[in-house]
Amino acid sequence: MRYLVYYFFKVLIKTGLFFYSNKIKVTGNKNIPKDGAILLASNHPNGLIDPLIIATHIKRKTHFLVQAGVFTSKSVSNFFNLLGMMPIYRIRDGIKQLSKNEAIFNQCQQLLKNNKALLIFPEGSHNRKRTVRPLSKGFTRIIFGTLNNYPDTKIYIIPVGITYQNSSQYPSKVAVNFGEPIVSNDFYKEDNLNASAKVLKEKVSSQLENLVVHIKDDENYESTLEKLNNAQVDFTQVKEINKIIKNGNLPPLKQSSKNTFNHLYYLVILNSIIPYYLWKKIDKKVTEIEFIDTFRFSINTILFPTFYALQSWILYLFFNWKIALSYFVLSLSLVLLYTKTHICKTETTN
Repeated sequence: MRYLVYYFFKVLIKTGLFFYSNKIKVTGNKNIPKDGAILLASNHPNGLIDPLIIATHIKRKTHFLVQAGVFTSKSVSNFFNLLGMMPIYRIRDGIKQLSKNEAIFNQCQQLLKNNKALLIFPEGSHNRKRTVRPLSKGFTRIIFGTLNNYPDTKIYIIPVGITYQNSSQYPSKVAVNFGEPIVSNDFYKEDNLNASAKVLKEKVSSQLENLVVHIKDDENYESTLEKLNNAQVDFTQVKEINKIIKNGNLPPLKQSSKNTFNHLYYLVILNSIIPYYLWKKIDKKVTEIEFIDTFRFSINTILFPTFYALQSWILYLFFNWKIALSYFVLSLSLVLLYTKTHICKTETTN
């Protein structure tokens, strides 16, 4: 029953993402083993949207670690657990809370022992910077703990790079790149775990730098990013952008293209005025920019179609089911047309 509920919500969320995103481009998903224990190690630029996009674009059921702060109530926790989410505690959650991670790590070990798929974000927190940040040792602790307790388990690490054209813009383009499998058993040296962890982190980090747009976090970071933004590059073309960065041949300033179908935006807003108003109220209360997309996606996926259904029901009461159904289909079609025809710009031109 839990699997049926999981896959129901997986289809629902994937459908919501289709209506919400201009384009989601996935490459390398053939690198994911069809069975056996796998640990997906991803960068983390965009709150809860990151695990939702990754989990809905692989065939296997995925369990993943997310910030404990989103488990705001018992009902929310039960729902997230149903979706395969587990809380991970950080210092900001309170020193006493960190002890709870031990039980979570043990749960992760059991999942890997049972040949499940586990998604984690080894950078430790979300951040929109276009760079691969230093990886924490948490994921190596999970892997080495599993291999220590269950030495017959073979664990594949799949680095995952997720890149947004502009994560604060709606709609936006997304690229999800799955890297080459890494057999973690080859790095496990029981007599020198610190050295093993260091080498494994370097291996994963090296792949991630090729799977996302990676600008070195040095004194040239801001100027490089500004030039790329001003040139209106397509950040989802990860290989091409990384080649430009590496060669130092930064493109010239480019005037951003106008959205030909921009009038669709006003039609959608006019037809969705109440959920749009609610979103604007919520938007002002979101304190972390990385969570803006998460809340906006939730509003778009739940409130917008609910509002259309309610208006369709009113039309049915006054007219007939054909007019009601036509209105509902037209409303969804307007949203889809706007989403798919919108020109996604970089961060300097919202």
